[in-house]
Amino acid sequence: MEASIQERVNVWLNGNYDQETKHIIKELQANSPEELADAFYRNLEFGTGGLRGLMGVGTNRVNKYTIGMATQGFANYLKKTYPGVEIKLAIAHDSRNNSRFFAETTANVFASNGMQVFLFEALRPTPELSFAIRHLGCKAGVVCTASHNPKEYNGYKAYWNDGGQLVPPHDKNVITEVEAIQSVDEVKWSGGEANITILGKDLDQAYLEMVKGLSVYPDVIAAQNNLKIVYTPIHGTGITLVPQVLEKFGFNNVHIVEEQSNPDGNFPTVKYPNPEESETMSIGLKKAQDLNADILLGTDPDADRVGIGVKNHKGEWVLMNGNQTAVLAFAYMMEARKAKGIAQPNDMVISTIVTTEMINEVAKQNNVACYNVLTGFKWIAEKIKELEGKENYVIGGEESFGLMIGDQIRDKDAVSAVALMCEMAAYEKNKGKTLFDKMIELYIQYGFYYENLISITKKGMNGQKEIAAMMEGYRNSPPKEINGSAVVTLLDYQLQTGKNLQTGETWTIQLPKSNVLQFITADGSKISARPSGTEPKIKFYFSVKTNLSSKAEFDAKQLELENRINGIINSMNLK
Repeated sequence: MEASIQERVNVWLNGNYDQETKHIIKELQANSPEELADAFYRNLEFGTGGLRGLMGVGTNRVNKYTIGMATQGFANYLKKTYPGVEIKLAIAHDSRNNSRFFAETTANVFASNGMQVFLFEALRPTPELSFAIRHLGCKAGVVCTASHNPKEYNGYKAYWNDGGQLVPPHDKNVITEVEAIQSVDEVKWSGGEANITILGKDLDQAYLEMVKGLSVYPDVIAAQNNLKIVYTPIHGTGITLVPQVLEKFGFNNVHIVEEQSNPDGNFPTVKYPNPEESETMSIGLKKAQDLNADILLGTDPDADRVGIGVKNHKGEWVLMNGNQTAVLAFAYMMEARKAKGIAQPNDMVISTIVTTEMINEVAKQNNVACYNVLTGFKWIAEKIKELEGKENYVIGGEESFGLMIGDQIRDKDAVSAVALMCEMAAYEKNKGKTLFDKMIELYIQYGFYYENLISITKKGMNGQKEIAAMMEGYRNSPPKEINGSAVVTLLDYQLQTGKNLQTGETWTIQLPKSNVLQFITADGSKISARPSGTEPKIKFYFSVKTNLSSKAEFDAKQLELENRINGIINSMNLK
């Protein structure tokens, strides 16, 4: 074992760590030296969003000590930022194994640093944490979750006073303070228990009232209150609030997927607890089919992502992708507000640079300002903050199954998204249509945009280098054509420049730096390349479009667009 790794192991064996931890380390020394090396070869990185990793003993794992040290660093930054001011925080957690323990550990460290801590009594959706920060006037917040990662993972998302995740300069400053904590002996573990207040039903009710206020057509729900809804929380926190919010909206025909209804950090019925995965939604789809339901909805463990299933134009059950779900929601909020007479002249919506361009087109035709920000809801939250008091935020979202409706929360919220999706389904059913019918109508009205993405993993020690080399190649020698269509525009978000490759014209991209490249071709195709910041993985997003003049053309046109994306993948050698 390398000397530096052995040194870290010795610190844990000889330091103020509990006996069970030391016992596990000794067992690994005897039986699994490779696993021990992986657990100690580095410090688990506190990234711009917080911590995420495998649970277990060691500096490269999520455990009491890595959580405690991260929290002490965050607490130190808060004390420097707000000297002499009472600092309040909200803490929540999801259904993962150890999440309650990690949340209590986090609460104890903040409280022992003299801060007022509001800790939820039990598991709650992440969006309720964002709401609580704003509602209670907190300076920051934390939710213990690893979102939709497999069961072996856990983590810690850090929030600022607006209810959004950390953005510059706070993200980098917190990282600096966390990295400055060199020993568990620097952590204030206990002594502040009197500073902890437990949050329960009162906060739930305030949140549910806020969500109820987002409803545009309560009269339509009253007419369609027997809309047949199937919902799965996928063993997560959604079960605590989604059934309540549907009841509050007025829906009385809700069927829970029993096999996935109990919060369980082992996620026994799925490989990945992610509604983006068709396998994860398969039990719900079967139930929806058996019941002849109107809509299926699934939320991930911390209830910030939503997936939906509907019947298509042939009566077959299909899962909508994240772009389609976003378009349906954006179009509904814009069109319904206009029809109801509650649209404001300064209404605005926010999308992200890898989300479908169709949202921009819907906004344009409805005379609503649309802003495009970097991937991630913290950037949507930052844009709202920047425009507060000048423009009226209505909805934001991105292709990764996330929506944020109304400005009382500043992170993606599957609880309100489920309620609004059901209202939309009721609105269409009231006209004798389905959400899929509405999707086709939107394609006819605004253009048929079709998207897909692929994720390429480069394993091993050289994985990150291979991906960096790929990006450099695209950056320095961009393709002249893709799938037979000339590349007209290159957008480089790392260099913050756009370039027309045909005229040579350049311009500045007014967004923070991000390692993303986009190619736009003469036929309107858009290809985005975006490496992961934390793992040896690169995502390619593809967007193509055509015109759709009637429902009868839908299948043929969709096949044409699918073939075009396959052509792009082949021409870029991404198979």
